[in-house]
Parts: sequence; C-alpha cells; structure tokens
Amino acid sequence: MLSTKLSVVPATRPVAAVVLACVFALSACSSTTVKDPTAAWSPNKIYAEAREEANSGAYDKAIPLFEKLEGRAAGTPLAQQAQLEKAYAQYKGGEQAQAQATLDRFMKLHPASPAIDYALYLKGLVTFNENLGLFSFLYRQDLSERDQKAAKESFDAFKDLSSRFPDSKYTADARLRMTYIVNSLAQYEVHVARYYYTRGAYISAINRAQTALTDYRDVPVLEDALFILYKSYDALGMVQLRDDAKRVMERSYPKSEYLTKGFRSVETPWYRFW
Repeated sequence: MLSTKLSVVPATRPVAAVVLACVFALSACSSTTVKDPTAAWSPNKIYAEAREEANSGAYDKAIPLFEKLEGRAAGTPLAQQAQLEKAYAQYKGGEQAQAQATLDRFMKLHPASPAIDYALYLKGLVTFNENLGLFSFLYRQDLSERDQKAAKESFDAFKDLSSRFPDSKYTADARLRMTYIVNSLAQYEVHVARYYYTRGAYISAINRAQTALTDYRDVPVLEDALFILYKSYDALGMVQLRDDAKRVMERSYPKSEYLTKGFRSVETPWYRFW
C-alpha cells in the first residue's frame, strides 16, 4: 500500500524576517496612535481655549474645540453655547453653509432656548452682503440669482427675529438690515430698467420698472422706476400711458426733480443704505 506524507517545509530565514518586520510595524502603528490633548481637560478649559482661539481669529482651531465641547458637555447650557459659538466661528471663517447647518440644527434641537433670537440674528448675518446694492458692485456687476437668494434668506431670518422677538436687543439692527436688503433688491431692478432704457430697449425697461413697482413698497428708488416708465412710454409714443405715469409721479413725488432735470448721474448714490 502506497502511503503519502505531507511534509511541512520550515520557513526560511528571509521569510521569517519579513513576517517579524510586519509584526513590529503593526505594533509600532498601534503604539503611535494620536492622543487627544484635550482628553484630560474639563469642559470649562475646553471652552476657554476655544474662545481664546476664536478671539485671536484662529477659527479653524476654535471650531474643532467647540465640537469637542458639544460632546463633552452634552445636555448642558454650555453645550448649547458651544454650538452657537461654533456657528459664529464658521461664519467668520467663511464657512457659510456649515454655519447655516449648525444654526438650523441648534434651532431644531433647542426651540425653547433663550438664545433663539441670537440664532436667528446670526442666521441673517451669515447670508447678509453689505455690498449687495450700490456703488461698484451694482454698477459694474450683475446681481446673480445666488446673491438674490442669499439676500432673501437673510431677510427672512431677520423678519422672523423681528416678528417673534420685537424686544430683542438684536431686533433694531435686524430691521435696519432688512431695509437695506429691500432697497438693494428694488434698486437692482431699477438699475436694470435704466440699463435697458439707455440702450433703447424700452419694452424691457418698462417690464423691469413695473417689477420694482409691483414687488416693493415705500422704497426711495420707486421714484426712479416711475420716471423710467414715463420716459419709456414717451419714447414709444404711448401718450396715454405716458401721461398716466406722469400723473402718478406728480402725485406720489410732488417735489421730484426728475421731470425738470432728468436722470441723476449714475455716480450719484440713489439711496444711502448702510
């Protein structure tokens, strides 16, 4: 009877050396795990360090510290404070989307928080653009749909704040910014209407001027919109509509200088927003 035996071949020294090297490498990796320097810190110390980084403008360092604090102090007012301050650090660090997400999460988790008014105010600030309206921004660039969307989101947050918390210390400033946003958006429509008028596109000028008059109320730039309507109807020979626009203008702006002096220079601010 033929028998077969399986012989075990002993590992050669080079193979054994490779195996040992891998073992040592793995153990070395496990021993070099990055340690959390905040592991032994108290929540108050983490907060103090995060504030120090934020106050010095190191928002990229402050944000992860605030995140650690959220976890360490979960369920306490300090965790809520950390969340709000993280949102502010994200806003100042140029992380608008992240700041909005943090604020939305805060308001969802803590709808009864005494800091909701601040959260709404900060949400409005995140998308607020101080260069939205006049000067070089308006006259040398188009106001993109993205800019308009952000402006409307900012307006909605400020409006929510002023409606829900009329006595909040943030409400007065929020209302000023709402006025700025409305005037800026209305003025952009009139700026486009005037652009069309100066190029002889009178129908387009009329449409944009009417949009401003329909969508906005009690903003100074509506005087300009009415004058553009008047001039565009006149250029098209639409006498009745021209005279109607003139009567409305004379009734609404009895001291208007447009009918005697014409358009203002484009370099002259139409309305001082901010």
